[in-house]
Amino acid sequence: MQPQSAAYRGYEAYGYLEPGVDYVEFKLAEQIGRVPGYDGGLSAEQSERVAKILRENIAISLHEHAVVLPEDIGELRRYNRTGRQRTGYEGLARSGMTAVFDNFMAGASCVTSENGWKWSDMIYALGFRLADLAKQDYVFHALTVADIHAAKRDGRMALVAGLECATMIENELDRLDILYGFGLRQIGIAYSQANQLGSGLSEPGDAGLTNFGRRAVERMNKLGMAIDISHSGDRTSLDVIEHSKVPVFITHAGARAVWPTDRMKPDEVIRACAERGGVIGLEAAPHTTLSPAHREHSLESVMDHFVYCVDLVGIDHVTFGPDTMFGDHVGVHTTYAGNYAHDRERDATPDHPRVPYVDGLENPAENFTNIVGWLVTHDYSDDEIAKVIGGNTLRVLDHVW
Repeated sequence: MQPQSAAYRGYEAYGYLEPGVDYVEFKLAEQIGRVPGYDGGLSAEQSERVAKILRENIAISLHEHAVVLPEDIGELRRYNRTGRQRTGYEGLARSGMTAVFDNFMAGASCVTSENGWKWSDMIYALGFRLADLAKQDYVFHALTVADIHAAKRDGRMALVAGLECATMIENELDRLDILYGFGLRQIGIAYSQANQLGSGLSEPGDAGLTNFGRRAVERMNKLGMAIDISHSGDRTSLDVIEHSKVPVFITHAGARAVWPTDRMKPDEVIRACAERGGVIGLEAAPHTTLSPAHREHSLESVMDHFVYCVDLVGIDHVTFGPDTMFGDHVGVHTTYAGNYAHDRERDATPDHPRVPYVDGLENPAENFTNIVGWLVTHDYSDDEIAKVIGGNTLRVLDHVW
């Protein structure tokens, strides 16, 4: 990871309130050093090149949960029910990133379980964390491409508010306008299960984008809200790509041709996304982006998906959305396995062992240092690296926002 940003002055989440009085206090996981650091085998010269690339270029994670989990994962449900997810400012200040697309459903999604994502939960999730962001001066709520450039200029972190699905709008199209007004700039169509807009990736049948879903995509386009199809079914994904007037994102997934699970995207969807100008971000949530060559989940297995996607659609259409958090991410998936409806690929087998953490892509503080390190050691040019760590995403945002 990178040296701490000079713009970060030590603020901790909800520092303007009194723990135990104004909100429920939990002992939180360490943001730095919770697991052993990744050894990428870089020379001193290569490490300096990594640091230089991150200093000189905009780095954007297309999907993270930039929050801190309780140290005792058994407290996770109670922690999430308080609604106050803690932003990991300390870890973000060591990340080398310029901007992070932050999924604000991290707490609310776990509260609602099989009942779906409720409108009120989303308002709580957005409101609590945005109030906290407003009380510090390192991470700021980004609404435009100019905000991301300003973050780079000022040595700060731009945070883009996003949601993994639009289930909570139910059949109320104008709720998209309300979310945009609250500062949301990216939204998914469906999260695994079907909703009013279309089908999720876990459904046995996929009827594609609904009539309401088409109207929703049109409204998202008019608002300037980036669309994500990571958790949508294949037919629905293709329909969204075709119907949208601007490019769409696959913010966090991988290639099904590399690892054959529904959570990964087939070539047809990846190609269609790229042909319309879109980008796929490579995922690293535990036990997802595996590969035949690397069956234990690590940076190496994720980069097998990267290489495949670059070969498939070109380096202009690939980036990274690691989908990590500060704390025991494997424990999160174990705790909420019944909620995800697509976790059958995470069942351990002798050839597909579970890991305690994803080595090299364990949390937002280390992800981009290790990704750039891998790219450096595998002879990618500085221009190619600049594209895949942020340039490709900026190009799409220039269209969409």
